[in-house]
Amino acid sequence: MFDKESTTSTRPPVVQRRGVERRRAILEAAEALLAEQGYEAATLKAIGERAGIPTASMYHYFPDRYQVDAELLQHHLQQLDAIVNGVLEAPEPCTIEGVADALTDAVLAYFRGHRSCTELWFAGRNETLDALVRGYDEAQAERLWLLLTERNLIAADTPRHVVQIAFEVAGRFFDIAFRRSPDGDDVTIDEGRRMLTAYFRTYAPAKA
Repeated sequence: MFDKESTTSTRPPVVQRRGVERRRAILEAAEALLAEQGYEAATLKAIGERAGIPTASMYHYFPDRYQVDAELLQHHLQQLDAIVNGVLEAPEPCTIEGVADALTDAVLAYFRGHRSCTELWFAGRNETLDALVRGYDEAQAERLWLLLTERNLIAADTPRHVVQIAFEVAGRFFDIAFRRSPDGDDVTIDEGRRMLTAYFRTYAPAKA
């Protein structure tokens, strides 16, 4: 999951490599702790113990656990971005219901396969993570608005903030679903689908 980082530092190659390897070990340890034990268990001390790195040395790589959280979430957002982009670039589906289902299914599958992501997204939110999620939602909402208007699924004059609201509402439904069940409560998710589909239908193009 975590690629080796390129660097132009003037430090000796062996020192650079050790630093990259330790950062990767820290991120992998944090990923494992979040997935296995949840957000509260993934303290900087626990991460260091899991990675085999003394706590004092951890601060050479991350000043606090929130920076670890942010880097991990950025990795997840990159993967989610690619998945959602694939859904939006596909020629099908061509209905409001189909688009809503395809996006919901893609994100739900990712969340279910990456508990560390849901822990960061829903349990560990702080100012930094909030900013990352908001930025992600805004970018995806813009893509979705373009798709819906280009396919004439919503009126061309639909304000962009309508789709932004939909993304924020969908995030709330996922939050509730994953608080009700570690795998995401299907009933809650289905209610979210119905509500979002009905909302978008109010912006359907007027019939000639």
